[in-house]
Amino acid sequence: MLARIAALNAGPLHGNAVQRIFREVMSECLALERPLTVTYLGPRGTFTEQAAARHFGSAALLQPCATIDETLREVEARQADYAVVPIENSSEGAVNRTLDLLTSTELRACGEATLRIHHLLMSQAQELPEVIQVYAHPQALAQCRDFLSRCLPQAEQVAVSSNAEAARLAAQPQQTHTAAIGPGQAAALYGLNVLDQNVEDDPNNTTRFLVLGHQAAGPSGADRTTLIVAAPQADHAGAMHRLLEPFSRLGISMTKLESRPVRGGLWQYVFFIDIEGHADDPSVAQALLEMRQRANFLKVVGSYPRA
Repeated sequence: MLARIAALNAGPLHGNAVQRIFREVMSECLALERPLTVTYLGPRGTFTEQAAARHFGSAALLQPCATIDETLREVEARQADYAVVPIENSSEGAVNRTLDLLTSTELRACGEATLRIHHLLMSQAQELPEVIQVYAHPQALAQCRDFLSRCLPQAEQVAVSSNAEAARLAAQPQQTHTAAIGPGQAAALYGLNVLDQNVEDDPNNTTRFLVLGHQAAGPSGADRTTLIVAAPQADHAGAMHRLLEPFSRLGISMTKLESRPVRGGLWQYVFFIDIEGHADDPSVAQALLEMRQRANFLKVVGSYPRA
């Protein structure tokens, strides 16, 4: 619906602005029926909260969770309607915990969001030389590796569960020489000084988020499908080629191929694959049918409109 609205827009507002306006109208209308509850990796102030608000609008009830595991469990138990979880970053690759949970959850991927990530260095301290310790999510530490080595080479780097949690810890009264890396809203939320802006190494740093729920999304005409596959005899020559061959023959573009080790299986792997198209599209449906006949395991995580 939002894509159609943008296509019909003749100006003067930009298509993105029109989509934001209509998203809020849709969000408020849904809230009249029953407010949607959306879980995300908390606490408040995370980039995942921003992604959830962008996707669902401000009328949705956003519920922070301590871990990605808890984020999914709340929806699995039907205590919430949707979960928003990070799945990959343009600089540092996949969020492995999310990938591992996708293999076992019964939730369906029904949407995605992308968010340009701009990190701030925030602290109770007034100057950069006062900082002796830096808190951040492991992905954020990796995304700011060059900045930290140049500007804070002596500071201890401490990985925590989220960047908003890093800001919360840095705001504690005894942490006067501690800094956190995270979004601007976390600095405002926890009353921290901004010591530096845009400290990410890549100016195009972007994170992709999946929206997970109980129902499938219908075709929109601009979709992506996420799969989990285990190839038979993957150590034999040509096993992966035979498994993926239907995509090439049927003209389906594969945009992601990521491997993860199987828990309890030595040197055994499953593969996470993103392809263009919806599982109900005839060519995609045919490819999935052939893959099921060739794979040891195939799970369609979901088909959803591309962000």
